[in-house]
Amino acid sequence: MRSITALFFLFCFLAPSALAQLRSGFYGRSCPRAETIVANVVANRFRRDRSITAALLRMQFHDCFVRGCDASLLIDPRPGRPSEKSTGPNASVRGYEIIDEAKRQLEAACPRTVSCADIVTLATRDSVALAGGPRYSVPTGRRDGLRSSPNDVNLPGPTIPVAASINLFAAQGMNTNDMVTLIGGGHSVGIAHCSLFQDRLADPAMDRSLNARLRNTCRAPNDPSVFLDQRTPFIVDNAIYGEIRRQRAILRIDQNLGLDRSTRGIVSSFASSNTLFRQRFAQAMVKMGTIRVLTGRSGEIRRNCRVFNNGR
Repeated sequence: MRSITALFFLFCFLAPSALAQLRSGFYGRSCPRAETIVANVVANRFRRDRSITAALLRMQFHDCFVRGCDASLLIDPRPGRPSEKSTGPNASVRGYEIIDEAKRQLEAACPRTVSCADIVTLATRDSVALAGGPRYSVPTGRRDGLRSSPNDVNLPGPTIPVAASINLFAAQGMNTNDMVTLIGGGHSVGIAHCSLFQDRLADPAMDRSLNARLRNTCRAPNDPSVFLDQRTPFIVDNAIYGEIRRQRAILRIDQNLGLDRSTRGIVSSFASSNTLFRQRFAQAMVKMGTIRVLTGRSGEIRRNCRVFNNGR
């Protein structure tokens, strides 16, 4: 815990501009129970469904990598006015009802005070800890965006080359280590439908026993899904990196991380040390949560996370 806290403060020092108006305990006076309310909502749902960690990690990533962490992903499409939710990459994002419930309780306790963008960040943080991942502090004070358009969505697919993924992360101010950490960490509790890894099933380098098992599963109708981490599918840990080293990664992007000279050393380091992975994952999650945030008087504090305040 001390090492993760130290990494957080180190990051604050290294990137002051991104965190200039974000701070831990932002709601200490305006809504003292804000983080407790979100944590309770997430814990109640986690007791019934441990897969929410994967859902919330994906939600935060898909939100932050489009227009920054501004909750633009949460806006519902309307007739004649599509939103980010309307696009293919976001069609399977889920967990919105968790954010809705947290927002409902927060509006009752502290009307128009806590942003939807902060709820997503806090809920994801809490779900990671519940899934055995690191506990870390996140700065708050984000505000919600005023735009949500499918034209802005350009998210990486499961077969993206490593070099292209590095460039995509770099465009968001994230480095190669961040990329390997967030992709592997997110996939440590994720699932994938068979249609997304047919290329891997045709790869002769894939572990034969895993390949046979996956082929058998994928013969079933309705595009079945499988865990991306076959060892500890509900725990945020380093197990998936060991699977990558053994040619047992299910998605092409995961396997390529273990083969590309720019990333394979990071994969090996994480595979050898869960402590290192936990430290880096906490740091990378905090860093991702500061991508192009709106603060101060920018944006708004939505009353309903699915709709802009002006109703448009």
